[in-house]
Order: sequence, then C-alpha cells, then structure tokens
Amino acid sequence: MRRYGKNPDEDDIRVRPNRKGNRPRTHIRPKHEDAAEGMVLTVDRGRLTVLVDDRIVMAMKARELGRKAAVVGDRVAVVGDLSGKKDTLARIVRIAERSSVLRRTADDDDPYERVVVANADQLAIVTALADPEPRPRLIDRCVVAAYDGGLEPILVLTKSDLASADKLLETYAALDIPYVVTSREEFTDGAELARVHELLDGKVTAFVGHSGVGKTTLVNALVPEERRRTTGHVNAVTGRGRHTTTSALALPLEGSEGWVIDTPGVRSFGLNHVDPSRVILAFPDLEPGTAECPRGCSHDEKDCALDAWVADGHADPSRLYSLRRLLATRERREGD
Repeated sequence: MRRYGKNPDEDDIRVRPNRKGNRPRTHIRPKHEDAAEGMVLTVDRGRLTVLVDDRIVMAMKARELGRKAAVVGDRVAVVGDLSGKKDTLARIVRIAERSSVLRRTADDDDPYERVVVANADQLAIVTALADPEPRPRLIDRCVVAAYDGGLEPILVLTKSDLASADKLLETYAALDIPYVVTSREEFTDGAELARVHELLDGKVTAFVGHSGVGKTTLVNALVPEERRRTTGHVNAVTGRGRHTTTSALALPLEGSEGWVIDTPGVRSFGLNHVDPSRVILAFPDLEPGTAECPRGCSHDEKDCALDAWVADGHADPSRLYSLRRLLATRERREGD
C-alpha cells in the first residue's frame, strides 16, 4: 500500500471522482442567523404546525437536527417559506433550550420516555369526582411528573354536582396545590369558568386527564373558536370514556396571553424516567432536612433524617407523608 510523505506532490494524490457531478458534501452547516422564531402548536406524522409572528406555518425538521425531535410548546428557529400559504413548507433548524418538560413512559417497566409537552408553566390535572370515579394514584403520578419536569401542578375537579370534592381535596391539602372545583350546571353559566381562567391567565398550561373526565369540554369552553369533538359517552362497565384527542395541541387562551395545551387522554402514566431525588425539590420545607440522610436514601427507610427533621418542628408531618406517598407511587400501578 502506497504511503504519502509530509509534502506529497499533487500529481501523486488520487482524487475520487464525484459521480453525481454535484458539489462535495461538507460538515460545515449554515448558522441560519436570519431564522425566524416560532412556537410549535402541534405535531402530526412528521409535519409540525408552527406559530411564527401571527402566521400559522407548516414545517418539517431539518436533517441536521438528527434524532432530536420538536414537541408541542417548543420554541424553534424556522427558515424557508414562512408565508403560511397552502402547500408551502418551512424547516425547523434549531430547538431552543427548554424551561420545563412533561414526560411519561408507557408504564414503569418501559425504558423509553416520551416528551409530551415542552416549556409549560403549569400542569392542570383534570379529574371527575364521579362518572368516572377519581383515581388518586393516577393523580399522584401526574403530580410527580409535574414536579420532576419543572411544572406547577393544578387540580381541576369536575362534576361536583355528582359527588363532593372534600375527601379528595383533603388528600392533597398538605401539598398546597392550587385547585378549582366545577360542576356541570354552574360551569355553563360562566362563574366557574372564570375561576379556571384566572388560574391560567398569562401562563402556558398543559391539561392532562383520563378519558371521560371533561378535559376536552373544558378546553372547548376556554377556547371556543377551536371546538374539539367531546367524549361521546362513558362506558358503563369500565367507567372510561372514548379517546377524542389524539395528539397534543396548543391553543391561545381566550382573552389572555396564556396558552392551553390539550393532550390525549391517558389510561396510565409511567414514571420510569423520574429521578426520585428531584421530587424532593418540590418540598422546600423538607429538602434541607435531607442533608443528614445516608447516601442514596429513598426517604422512606429507618435511617432517613427527615423523621428527625419533622420531629424537631421544621415541617408538618403531613408534608412528609405526602412526599413519601408520591415517591412510593412509582412502585404502584395506577389502579391500585
């Protein structure tokens, strides 16, 4: 095999011809400094709907992004045809750093996490008080996912005309989670809708809940010009409704600078991706007490320093109970 020295004669170097006759490829990519900023509103089979200024633009992911995918709520840089006209297509060339991420896995044994929403400020957990019955374990899992992803959880309890909210609210009282209770009758009058609107005003809020709880009906009322087909019925045997939202969709909140992100109804919320050590950060009254915990402490064992921290009066015992309940929910199934 022939070797070349440090200063080979150019005539001695063999150049492979370019069969396609085009310019050779380069690893230097354009910086796209003139790219427009936009927000991803929805994703459908590789096509992304992006809000650029006041225009709705269809776009696809640029090849240089590799396997990195954009999700609803992402702030992106877009180039190409930004007119928003029919049959035009732009390219997403950059995805900005995310301030928060709502993630889930199919179940607790699934190693593959799925990013549902990016850059949301709040997670509104919609739960019916009856028809179907509330599922506290699923609520716990959503709360853990919110804390882990940097979102503030909110409880939206519907159908209070069918059952009282007192017992469920007592369960989450120690977490000090903002909440609103709605009924089907008063909700149509607008008084309760105004209270929901107040919690969402000026913020990006992702809505999550299992089918039949009234999540999409609530979104339709908050964003009347973007009516979505509501759940047809609740199965009398399983207590579950039919899925009507098939992909996440960001919608502008009526009369506000806030955004509502409607997500598909969930039957399970896997937490395989959650680092338990990050959940404690949502408990600022308990977090300092972990300084004396043994390495790798699960915060639910004999040597956990949080027991002494609470016994010394630094935090309410109900807060420690709530923390341990949330941490333990990763090992429990939603229906337990």
